Amino acid sequence: MTFRQALALPKNNLVLAGVLLMLLGDFMFALNDAMGKWLVTSFSVGQVLLIRSIGAFIILGPMIAKQGVGPLTRVERPGLQVLRVVLATADTGFFYAAVAYLPLADVMTFYMAGPIYIAALSHFFLGEKVGWRRWIAIVLGFCGVVIALRPSTASLSWPSLFAIVGSLSFSVTLILSRKLRATNDTTLVTWQTLGALAAGGVLAVADWRAPSALDWSAMLLLGVVSCAAHLMITRALKLAPASLLAPLQYTLLLWAVVMGIAFFGDYPDAQGLVGSAIIVVAGLFIFHRQKVVDKAEPETVPTSVH
Repeated sequence: MTFRQALALPKNNLVLAGVLLMLLGDFMFALNDAMGKWLVTSFSVGQVLLIRSIGAFIILGPMIAKQGVGPLTRVERPGLQVLRVVLATADTGFFYAAVAYLPLADVMTFYMAGPIYIAALSHFFLGEKVGWRRWIAIVLGFCGVVIALRPSTASLSWPSLFAIVGSLSFSVTLILSRKLRATNDTTLVTWQTLGALAAGGVLAVADWRAPSALDWSAMLLLGVVSCAAHLMITRALKLAPASLLAPLQYTLLLWAVVMGIAFFGDYPDAQGLVGSAIIVVAGLFIFHRQKVVDKAEPETVPTSVH
């Protein structure tokens, strides 16, 4: 179904289509994360980044051909564009580095704190007013992160730090995306994919392992899955209200638990589940208050492009 055909549908059908696309996109992201965790056990993060980025152009190539290369070179605020590419690459790289050692659900818990980081950082970087209710939710959300981090055991482990740095990079990338909202999605995704491609190429030189045909296929498919997931969620936000779709992003955490158990035998412990619950409740409250007070636009819904 094309976007033009979708516009001809009754409003209720549009909303239903948006919800289904959001749910499918979140599932695709979770599948991407599980595939990435499986691949980085055998190949370096750099090699996975390199080949998955090539795979993403299976989808991006026709889109670039349709819009032309002009929009890729005529971008607003080039300095912020470069910073966004660097942070988006760091987000993806640190995510894969973290899932190589930690359960999927643990890493996803840190990333689900994105709305909390964004609410706090937006006050300083975007000049957005954050009321006392949201500040309380931000503090509670950070408490949830600390609980999930398990400070008594692994708070300073490298994998945990990778997850924290990656999730912060993810959050700042989303803030920059809001400042660069005049740039179309194809251009944004293309440049961040090129950034991951370049970083992966540099890192892969030091640790390259000859992949089999199956490995090549899996890493190329990884790029296709992540790019398709991003496009599904972008389309969903055009079909249904952000206030309806925002809570659905937390299905990522559910899928992370399910796939972690099914594919890797990783069972979440009680402390991790408590931290996750606090983060989810705080994140939903923050989005609700932002919608009520600031009349937030759909771009405030965090989406991952791992």
